[in-house]
Amino acid sequence: MGELLNKLRPQSPGQEEMLEALENKGYDIVGLFGPTGTGKSLFSLLYGLDAVLEGKYKRFIISRPVIDVVTGKEITAVEAGPQYMEIASAYAKDILSGFIDWGKVEELIREGRVVFADTHYLRGRTFDDSIIFLDDAQSVQPESAIEIMMRIGYNSRLIVAGDPVFQRDPKMGVEGISVIREVLLGEEKAKVVDLGLKDIVRPGARRGIRLLIETRMRNRPLNDVEKRVIDAARIYAPDADVITVVEFIEEKKRYEITSENVPDALIIVKEGYLGRLVGKGGERISQIEEDTELRLRAVELTLDFKGIIRAIHPVSWIHKHIEDVDFAGPNLAVKVRTEGFGAFVGQRGFYVKFVDSVMTKLMGVGVRVYEVAGEEQRRRRSRRRR
Repeated sequence: MGELLNKLRPQSPGQEEMLEALENKGYDIVGLFGPTGTGKSLFSLLYGLDAVLEGKYKRFIISRPVIDVVTGKEITAVEAGPQYMEIASAYAKDILSGFIDWGKVEELIREGRVVFADTHYLRGRTFDDSIIFLDDAQSVQPESAIEIMMRIGYNSRLIVAGDPVFQRDPKMGVEGISVIREVLLGEEKAKVVDLGLKDIVRPGARRGIRLLIETRMRNRPLNDVEKRVIDAARIYAPDADVITVVEFIEEKKRYEITSENVPDALIIVKEGYLGRLVGKGGERISQIEEDTELRLRAVELTLDFKGIIRAIHPVSWIHKHIEDVDFAGPNLAVKVRTEGFGAFVGQRGFYVKFVDSVMTKLMGVGVRVYEVAGEEQRRRRSRRRR
């Protein structure tokens, strides 16, 4: 491990996997995907600088789109003129503060060993003996990312980092960062590391993401049924902070969900306001149900999405077998123990398809379910090892 990277200590399993991938030269391309605050840029910048300072590579090429936060427009080197270098390098200066004297980085820049490159002007160039780092890839068209992959020359590596969920440009749809990730998953000498909410270590990042999710939910368009529920909540629970309502009557019909455990709609309230919506004896939500003629359930918005999954899944006890719920790439990954996996998926996969459709409607993210070993399987494996 290099001197700079040695100053870091991974603080989550995802960060440990990220560090291992960066240090494994068996991978020509390393893709780091996850929310802000998980250390993607910091680990990559320190790795690249170490590689140059130790003479393992001749150059560290940093390519990151410069975005105007007001207009959302990408600014090219031609448009920015002489200021481009200052703008492009400012983020690296902030991230590297406390790890390396910026004067040393400026010296590497003057020597041409650290280069900040505009993503628009990489065509036709080949990078030998180089580490190429494409950061904030969610703001780059997939074709541009592929073009950069084509620039990898002799003894070179590419690191791609981006956020497929929270910072993704919605105008790119599935054609953006998710496509880049899918391409890398199929590459023989590429490694994809998915970082989730549990990997966020930067102070304030978790709160910021929670507020971002809340803002998106508040701004989502409501259909007539959802508006009716909101209006009723304002009458019978005026002091409850309702964030949004998601209705899924048609989804229940499509996937043949007849379980009485599944409501017709889910009310999402701000953390700490559930009691105000429900009422001491449940009288408030009962009045809302009577007014709307719907079966309703309410949950508080937190970054633990088990509560939402539990509230809509047809099997009432399924939460006992859910090991973890976190983001992996553009989807929510639900890890379910073996003994509850079949019940979570349902016949013909209808239960997981139903949950996926509701979460897509609510948050714009799909759901993928993964089977993990349960307690009994772990005990059996432990006995075999003995």
